[in-house]
Amino acid sequence: MAALLLAVLFLPSTLPLSFANAQTVLATVGKVPTPVALAYDSSKGEMFVADYQVNTVSVISDANNSVVATVPVGIDPFALAYDSSKGEVFVANNGNSTVSVISDVNNSVVATVAVGSGPIALAYDSSKGEVFVANHNDNTVSVISDASDSVVKTLTVGVSSAFQTYTPRALAYDSSKGEVFVANLANGTLSVISDSNNSIVATVRLTLDAPGAGNGLKFAGTEPIALAYDSSKGEVFVANDDGNAVSVISDSNNSLVAAMLVGTGPVAVGYDSSNGEVFVANSQDDTVSVISDANNSVVATVPVGKGPFAVAYDSSKGEVFVANVDGNTVSVIGPSASSTTTTPSPASSSTSTSSTPPSAATSTSGSGASSEAKAPATSSNVVAFATVDAAILVGLVTAVALDARRRRGRSARQAATA
Repeated sequence: MAALLLAVLFLPSTLPLSFANAQTVLATVGKVPTPVALAYDSSKGEMFVADYQVNTVSVISDANNSVVATVPVGIDPFALAYDSSKGEVFVANNGNSTVSVISDVNNSVVATVAVGSGPIALAYDSSKGEVFVANHNDNTVSVISDASDSVVKTLTVGVSSAFQTYTPRALAYDSSKGEVFVANLANGTLSVISDSNNSIVATVRLTLDAPGAGNGLKFAGTEPIALAYDSSKGEVFVANDDGNAVSVISDSNNSLVAAMLVGTGPVAVGYDSSNGEVFVANSQDDTVSVISDANNSVVATVPVGKGPFAVAYDSSKGEVFVANVDGNTVSVIGPSASSTTTTPSPASSSTSTSSTPPSAATSTSGSGASSEAKAPATSSNVVAFATVDAAILVGLVTAVALDARRRRGRSARQAATA
């Protein structure tokens, strides 16, 4: 049934698509051990990378795309957020329920904050000077003041029920509304927190009866795993773990307004404010989908390293960094020499990458600078969606494939957060 609903929702267009900012992998940074999160420091021109299995944060200079520092942090660092006011990077240590605070002046830890159980996502609120922390294991969000590096509020998220777990998995700060969106992976909702009083003011359901279903949207996934705020459109992009799809929520009324299919296993999203594009890391087919916010459609697919798991936009260079957890590399995406590309999309492949912290069996050894990158499908390393066979879409989202991937993902999450 889910496959049929998805086929109806995402009926393909037969018109070719072209785009002015074709994207390609410009560089690959090797020997970055199990990279799972990224945060860009606009003041220093550096990209911070959480090295999950070795309990460090790598610092990459965007001047030459090389690692210039390594900072020891807590156990299992899994998320990062840059505080532009303080010049600090906050690190969620999933393994020991703390947040490390790194000063970008000398790349050293200046504070450690105890938070809820299993911190797994961060978002910086520039208006309030606060950092929001999603705690995966106890269904809470901690609010840290950057003035004192202490927790000033703890909220329970998800829809109230004695029979559900909410497992907050991702956060995004809406600078226009002064709100923080929380993706509750296990029950298919988004909690909306107002930063005026740090209270939940709305809940958005990503189900068949979700707000907006009457305008033709039927199913786009009900397991939100990643969020990104589009400041130009006032929209929140939601990667769904169960549908190979991205949903779009309008912050004007917290309703579902659009959805589109992406690659296999979307686990991260990042917003490019210069081009009005959203980049989606597809962990199971080693690609990044590029969505134009002008019409909420996929305009390109870029092959990257093995197991893309996080994305972040470098506003200084106009580049997007992609953490490839299975390849121990970071890909750097930027505009290619070709200005317009129109080619059909190939069918997606499947790998064993999960959407949860890597298991202890994953290798932490570095790889060569570009050995993990896939060969480009065209001379510009870009695959643009021109025409898509509806049969391929149905094949990608059959109930058997969805159920199998859900079981793998949930098993991995339970093992990682046990």
